[in-house]
Amino acid sequence: MIGTAVDLFCGIGGLTKGLSLAGIDVAAGFDVDESCRFAYEKNNNSDFICEDIVNVEPEEIMKYYQGAEIKILVGCAPCQPFSKYSSRYRKDGHPDEKWKLLYSFGRLVKECIPEIVSMENVPNLREEVVFGDFVATLQELGYFVDYQVVNCMQYGVPQHRKRLVLLASRLGEIHLIPPIYNGKNYRTVWMAIGHLPAIKDGEIYGNDAMHRSSRLSPINRRRIEQSVPGGTWREWDEELRLDCHKKSSGSTYPSVYGRMKWDEPSPTITTQFYGYGNGRFGHPEQNRAISLREGAILQSFPEDYIFVDEDHLAKKRELGTHIGNAVPVELGKAIGISICQHLKNFKRKGDNYGEISEERAREKDGTGKRKVIKTD
Repeated sequence: MIGTAVDLFCGIGGLTKGLSLAGIDVAAGFDVDESCRFAYEKNNNSDFICEDIVNVEPEEIMKYYQGAEIKILVGCAPCQPFSKYSSRYRKDGHPDEKWKLLYSFGRLVKECIPEIVSMENVPNLREEVVFGDFVATLQELGYFVDYQVVNCMQYGVPQHRKRLVLLASRLGEIHLIPPIYNGKNYRTVWMAIGHLPAIKDGEIYGNDAMHRSSRLSPINRRRIEQSVPGGTWREWDEELRLDCHKKSSGSTYPSVYGRMKWDEPSPTITTQFYGYGNGRFGHPEQNRAISLREGAILQSFPEDYIFVDEDHLAKKRELGTHIGNAVPVELGKAIGISICQHLKNFKRKGDNYGEISEERAREKDGTGKRKVIKTD
């Protein structure tokens, strides 16, 4: 393993699993949601600490770095405060209370001084003051900083999903690896879930409690029967259309109640992907919404990832939130590979990590701050 990482806002372990697959030892994950513990610890060789990041002290982080030559601190603060929707309805321009989570991330960087930092979030975060403050904190501490917006399908996630990825290092310039996939070989819905057993709406597949689909109402069953992959509700008979569809405002949402297409990546998997009416979450050919397992695979979780204790099955809403909020595993793996390549490059040069970290930290640009690289 290369380096030791701690994952803040770890959820059920999407980023942790990705880093581990890249060869990074993730010692622990911190999250305020106790319901994430089972899946996180069941699938990862890491401790789960249920605690609000705002209250975490540096000593709690540093104990997981004992004996580590390279300290890595990563995290994805809950993204709802930074979404376009939340920004639109923010009262009087005041920042959301959850912004303090990213400030707490910056505080822990300042107090623990890891060699490597990575942060993943929604693209809109770039426009917020809190992000500028986070980058400034890293600069002042001597980090090289690189951030860019990527589409996760470029890194093997079978899903259209744009994310902001930041990497920072006290050793030297660090960058996310170039895209691995392009329009000629993106992983599609068919590649990801086409092999799974067919089920009906409301059915649970016997060998996998996660391969279960929400039951449709009689009218929604008629609607999906008239839906075609990539189509819209405009193909339905008039009596099946919702009242909102008949208004000018509703006509701008054609993907609601839509089916996915086999030969393309899926749309963004949200926390409500298990509901047919919540987006283009209809199965490409079966008359149902995608199952919880299918949503997890489209988030690039391994097919054998265990989400529930069979003796205490979680609620569908809870599982949807866990899966939809997760960092896609393959994006986490790309971040991990980027970190590993960066560290190997310095190791090949015969550099001593501790010495070079201090040396690089003293190098400043013309403004007295470290270099920041923005890639679009």
